[in-house]
Amino acid sequence: MSDPAPKLVKLTKKDFESDQDVRWCPGCGDYAILATVQRTLAQLGVKRETTVFVSGIGCSSRFPYYMNTYGFHSIHGRAPAVATGLKVARPELDVWVITGDGDGLSIGGNHLLHALRRNVELKIILFNNQIYGLTKGQYSPTSKVGTRSGSTPSGSIDHPVNPLQFALGAGATFVARCTDTDAKGLGAILQRAYTHKGSALIEILQNCPVFNDGIWDQVKDDPTGKQMPLVDGKPLTFAGGTMGVRLSPDLVPELVKVGDDGVKEDQLLVHRERGSGAYAYLLAGMTHPAFPVPVGILHVEDKPTYESMAHQQIADARAKQGEGQLDKLLLSGMTWEVGADGTRH
Repeated sequence: MSDPAPKLVKLTKKDFESDQDVRWCPGCGDYAILATVQRTLAQLGVKRETTVFVSGIGCSSRFPYYMNTYGFHSIHGRAPAVATGLKVARPELDVWVITGDGDGLSIGGNHLLHALRRNVELKIILFNNQIYGLTKGQYSPTSKVGTRSGSTPSGSIDHPVNPLQFALGAGATFVARCTDTDAKGLGAILQRAYTHKGSALIEILQNCPVFNDGIWDQVKDDPTGKQMPLVDGKPLTFAGGTMGVRLSPDLVPELVKVGDDGVKEDQLLVHRERGSGAYAYLLAGMTHPAFPVPVGILHVEDKPTYESMAHQQIADARAKQGEGQLDKLLLSGMTWEVGADGTRH
């Protein structure tokens, strides 16, 4: 008599919590993000033994220690490179990358760019608090012009990087944004990113209570007026539907009143997740305070992943040439022997 089929074990958020004490500053937005990720993975029913979190350096990069999955705390800015190697070698794994605005867009900008343009199936979560937190408050690539910090006492004169425009320009096939305390919204985005076959970048507007406290307060405390929720197929509206976005003849977005004393909804821009890259780039460029901040999924497209093409290339080579022989390869082509007297034969 055969053994009965094993019962599937339903995991909970607690199953994804490691035995490590979570050590972030009181009030840090990272706590909320961690809890949402743990809860979402449990809801998705993922396997812990096939889930890996890879991080670089920074406050956010402690993340792998707090997840009861496999993890890799790599070096500054190199998480996308490490994660790419892992995904290509083991494509069956679910690989998540945890990075910050400093780690991912400064020393790691080049690595992030290539992971996105190659369309490696990585789920990249970028914590954006517009400051270097771990190294005590220097301005970061996303800091606003005029940011005063230990490294810029007279104010930053750098023009900031827009993470979502960077991702779109690099060719990311899934681009989204959420706030750290919006558990419902972030959970929905994480679920969509998980099922997406390709590179996914999620920017999370995250608070650093010590070195850049309240940087996103206006956006988070007034979500109806300072946020613009993105709903596929629906017009771009905010402030309870009383305001909207229209495209001018010069292809510039402009804010307009909607309703009896304003424009009609059919004159507004309609959000399309699978719209053109140019539209998504325009949308990502709408920043506070000139515009409400677009929150949700900006852009999705389908494209073959790097790892699938790499393994297909290997399969094609084997089918055409057979299994390779390492010794034969090493002794092929231009080879020579060096004698005891230093002469080459």
